[in-house]
Amino acid sequence: MTDTQARSVAIGKTLPTARYRWAVLLAMSVAVYGSYYAFDAIGPLAPLLSRQLHFTDSQIGLLQASYSLPNIFVLLAAGLVIDRIGAKKSMMLFSALVFAGLVVTALSPRIGVMASGRVITGIGAESLAMATHVAIARWFLRGELSLAFGIRTSVCRLGSLSAQTSPAWAAAAYAYWRWPLLMAIGFGGVCVAGAVLFWILDSRGERRYELGAVGHGGADRFHDLFVFNRSFWLLAALCVAFYGCIFPFQTFGQKFLIEARQATPQAASLLVGMEPMFSLLFMPFFGHLVDRYGNRSLFMLLGSSLLVPVFLVLAWTDVPPIVPMALMGVAFAMVPAVLWMSVVLVVDRSRLGFASAVVDAIQQIGLVGMNLLIGWSNDRWLAGPANPAGYRPGMWIFTAFALLAVCCAIALRRVETGPRAQGLETIRAHRH
Repeated sequence: MTDTQARSVAIGKTLPTARYRWAVLLAMSVAVYGSYYAFDAIGPLAPLLSRQLHFTDSQIGLLQASYSLPNIFVLLAAGLVIDRIGAKKSMMLFSALVFAGLVVTALSPRIGVMASGRVITGIGAESLAMATHVAIARWFLRGELSLAFGIRTSVCRLGSLSAQTSPAWAAAAYAYWRWPLLMAIGFGGVCVAGAVLFWILDSRGERRYELGAVGHGGADRFHDLFVFNRSFWLLAALCVAFYGCIFPFQTFGQKFLIEARQATPQAASLLVGMEPMFSLLFMPFFGHLVDRYGNRSLFMLLGSSLLVPVFLVLAWTDVPPIVPMALMGVAFAMVPAVLWMSVVLVVDRSRLGFASAVVDAIQQIGLVGMNLLIGWSNDRWLAGPANPAGYRPGMWIFTAFALLAVCCAIALRRVETGPRAQGLETIRAHRH
């Protein structure tokens, strides 16, 4: 009998059963499914906003930037909240914010009102994702950590895929700008339902099982809050560079494919939907591999490298878009499957909520900047059906960020194969 098992027996608790752990994972996955639909609802709506409300690309970029902008500051406070009150209460609070934000976004065609709704949705959705990171560590810390995260994120990507492909499966809703936003409110209700189910299962499990010790702590002094090791900061830098390519491209991807590659709206939605589809299919596989074999920084290096040719191929060649979009989809499966649970392994787990918040806040800085920068670039060079070449400067910007992600992954691998390694290459899961 191990020390953990002996301690569990002594206090009258056992380790959670596999069935119960996967039920808990399903509940939190349902919650983030709804929140990821909320995030991606603007991308497929962009052509409609341009035609019916006469929004410029800069204004469309502002809607996505509004989702991210407050999180640069709010997420840090949310991380402290998660560490103090736990994942269960946090998920209820943040899912309610997602729902409220979706309602506000659909209230008015005025850019200010819609941007305000995106602010509220962004605060709730990003904080909810962080709360699930802590919840996964709590229930899967002793094994199958990356696999569990991969499965949860596959369901997230299903939410993204549902939004990105909605012009195909709900074409009638795209006759008027407000109808897709009303549809998004329904998915916000799914988000709240998942948080309620998680509350019930987590409360019951807390009484019956010995769970991992995460959260409910933090730094004693303010100036210690941001004291982390080198591997942590490289993970944060890799995160902002990698996601700076993915999500801002999704904002403008359908518009680009329609206007520069002459795709139909339905085909464009399916092509952009390949990113979350590939992530949905392959994240659990990559998560299983790193649980079993380690080598996490190597996986992130390989995944980041796949992004480098994508945007140049899209903008300068006649290669069918399905090829670069498939590369992006594989990268979108490989890197996130490893990155976020790597944070669990390199920080004090009593500070996991705040550590995740720091990484996410830095990511939001990149998303705000990239959405605004790409929108400005497209407007500055008059990108559109009459001038497809106007999209090329933006594609160079995406390529530069892809190269930055590769550099960060190389630096991380050098640290993790040296004397200051935190175990990203060597730690493997043990099952129970």
